Amino acid sequence: MARPALLHRVPATPPVLMRRLAIAAVVAQAGIAVTGSVVRVTGSGLGCPTWPECFPGSLVPAPHPEVAALTQWIEFSNRLLTFAVVLIAGTCLIAALATRPRRARLTRLALVQPLGVVAQAVIGGITVLTGLAWWTVSVHFLVSMVLVWLGMQLVDTATDGDGPPRRTVRGAVRGLVATSTAVLAALLAAGTLVTAAGPHAGDAATPRLGIGVPAAAQLHADLLFAYLGMLVGLGFALAAVDASQRLRRRYVWLIVAVVAQGALGGIQYALGVPEALVSLHVLGAALVTVGAAALWSGTTERPHVVSHDAPADAPADAHSAAEPEPALADRG
Repeated sequence: MARPALLHRVPATPPVLMRRLAIAAVVAQAGIAVTGSVVRVTGSGLGCPTWPECFPGSLVPAPHPEVAALTQWIEFSNRLLTFAVVLIAGTCLIAALATRPRRARLTRLALVQPLGVVAQAVIGGITVLTGLAWWTVSVHFLVSMVLVWLGMQLVDTATDGDGPPRRTVRGAVRGLVATSTAVLAALLAAGTLVTAAGPHAGDAATPRLGIGVPAAAQLHADLLFAYLGMLVGLGFALAAVDASQRLRRRYVWLIVAVVAQGALGGIQYALGVPEALVSLHVLGAALVTVGAAALWSGTTERPHVVSHDAPADAPADAHSAAEPEPALADRG
């Protein structure tokens, strides 16, 4: 008799555990973006001037006459956090592969997390080797936000069923959510231009983007108002189609996050971009991304399909035992 595959020996992953691991992945991806900003505002971006080594011939910080020990350890600590993110991302993938029945969408979203960490490690290496060129820093941040976004899709998919997807709002409303998401992507990209032109380069010798902070900040603010305008329109649309309470709660969370982030950005600009507010602004960007991703995910649901062949006393999982929210078709 053939021996079972290795993954079949692993206990099936409960949906609740899969969801918790997915949340941990989102926190890890957002967290390493925030710690990366700490590296930048403390001028520690080249504390380890080589990659993957910290110094030629040494994987760890070493005494150096031109680089302060604290600067080295700030940068090196951020590199070490990558291993924690790898561990969480890898655990997510193993847990997704161990679900019963295995779901292709869940597995794909879980696979993105470790692949994204590997890509970020390469981008981080390029950032160091190019002397913190502004465009590499921008890409580094934006990829983190993409991974946060996809991580939130993984969170919701963790407790989804294996039934066909159903839209919870009309196509035009879902299109408005998608369009607002594209504007958010442009808003985040414009934010990296403000950073690239600003005073916190990660190293005193790093050239800055030549467009200047006022011009970059104006573009960023214009896109923020455009995004807020779209969200206001979206709020009226959700009310008009009688969207579910779940989707409305996610919308309110996003509005609160965007308004708070906009206010923080204004204070940051007025005070001359203090270091602490830079890191808080990066955290705010991650929270806005989480809110936008949750809103998009809430426009679709995948119900649980009860197999008629299953034993009558088979235990239901945590998600299927709950009363499902009515889908669009159920509301007429």
